[in-house]
Amino acid sequence: MTDPVLSIRNLKVALPEGADRDFAVNDVSFDLYPGEILCIVGESGSGKSMSANAAMGLLPDLVRPVGGEIIFEGTDVLKLSEAQMMKLRGKKVAMIFQEPMSALNPLMRVEDQIAEVFEAHNLLTPRDRAKRAIELMTEVGIPDPEKAARAYPFQLSGGQRQRVMIAMALALEPSILIADEPTTALDVTTQAQILELIRNLQEERGMAVMFITHDFGVVAEIADRVAVMQYGKIVEAGTADDVLDNPQHEYTRKLIAAIPKLAAEAGAAAAGKTPILEVEGLNKTYVTGGSLLFSKPRIVHAVNNVNLTLAEGETLGIVGESGSGKSSVGRCLVRLMQPDSGTVRLAGHDMAQLSGAALREARKSIQMIFQDPYASLNPRSKVGRIIAEGPMAHGVSKTEAYGRAVKLLEMVDLDALAIDRYPHEFSGGQRQRIGIARALALEPRVIIADEAVSALDVSIQAQVLDLLADLKERLNLALIFITHDLRVAAQICDRIAVMQNGKVVETGPAHAIFNNPQSGYARTLIEAIPGREKELAAAG
Repeated sequence: MTDPVLSIRNLKVALPEGADRDFAVNDVSFDLYPGEILCIVGESGSGKSMSANAAMGLLPDLVRPVGGEIIFEGTDVLKLSEAQMMKLRGKKVAMIFQEPMSALNPLMRVEDQIAEVFEAHNLLTPRDRAKRAIELMTEVGIPDPEKAARAYPFQLSGGQRQRVMIAMALALEPSILIADEPTTALDVTTQAQILELIRNLQEERGMAVMFITHDFGVVAEIADRVAVMQYGKIVEAGTADDVLDNPQHEYTRKLIAAIPKLAAEAGAAAAGKTPILEVEGLNKTYVTGGSLLFSKPRIVHAVNNVNLTLAEGETLGIVGESGSGKSSVGRCLVRLMQPDSGTVRLAGHDMAQLSGAALREARKSIQMIFQDPYASLNPRSKVGRIIAEGPMAHGVSKTEAYGRAVKLLEMVDLDALAIDRYPHEFSGGQRQRIGIARALALEPRVIIADEAVSALDVSIQAQVLDLLADLKERLNLALIFITHDLRVAAQICDRIAVMQNGKVVETGPAHAIFNNPQSGYARTLIEAIPGREKELAAAG
């Protein structure tokens, strides 16, 4: 049998004093073999990223390895100096990070950042570095690489930025590639392209890939072997087929069971129900300034003649890729941005024409849950204040508003004592529940959830989806659910509107869209869902 290219033996990584457990990684052992993709799977806090960061010598401050070995080419990397690790990083072991916008320098052109990899290792001349940067960008499939090379990261799409990160990681032809949640923030078609790119490059170069993820759909698509982590320990390991088809550990079974199924069921028909929201001819354009990529300012039709209806008690999903216009529609509906034209009738009132006191009053009936439950909550305010400030702004007394906040916290399954704590004291899933409570505080008739579960682990995601479905039934809410995750849309939506380039290209009942899409674009989205083929095969 081939020797492993990387061996982790009894690794222990200690957390700072006061953490909720002693070890981020606790007695973990596994091997990574040449030419394979090993997926490390688990929820946030399971230790999967800490294991990868330990192998790269990139552990955060106050977090340190206290036991075990990480053997690469016969050497324990835990015993190497920082200077020795710098020679190893990039040249022998390279890493792709989850959020390329954070990992890339916003003040440097893309070609300079790729060239910097060669410069750090004193390789090639400046001219050859620039030439090699273009070659790498071509290899990873970036359109018009010469022009893109002169761009700054913010001028590229999310998928293109991730391709730049892959180009940087591959620059020195490492024998190990560590990919830490590289597709989590990407829409379904871009995600499929990046997964295919990593698989193809891995096969061409014979690299070993350690792929960190919480998404079992991705595991089904790309993994040769799987290790499942919980609370810093590996609880199950085996081939991808064995773990996915016959999981042995209760935690693995729980994670797999929480994956939203693609089989959308026929929901209650909206026909005959009173429309609570009617959108006609909605338009919103942006003018972007000239840049190195675009020599002239251009007009982007983010929302292009969109028509939608939402019935009382219905969940309408708006799906599409990044840049399709779905979030712009949501923001126009709640008047976080002013549409250029069109009507938005909420219970008979045209939201697009309201202003001042009339708009403030109408906004009580339509509220929003945002994607990032941390960024959308004021870190300096306690939870009680965050939930109560909306009602108080509309004239509700402080006593009544705080009393309502306590009831709402209980409604979203949080302890009433949470009222006196700050957002940073809660997990991501708990913060999203606080966001839901805040949205409900003004007793709205319509909730717009903009990618409300995309940042959450699969099991927490399932809990929040169940909560939203329960609240919708109890409070007779109408829900617009904006998402790029078609599995989530299949789970929760009665009807689907598919958006592309600012336009609605197809609408219909969820089961009809998923079982028999009429537009080529909708078919492309559905076919790109990670793990879809395996799920269809299992269903017979």
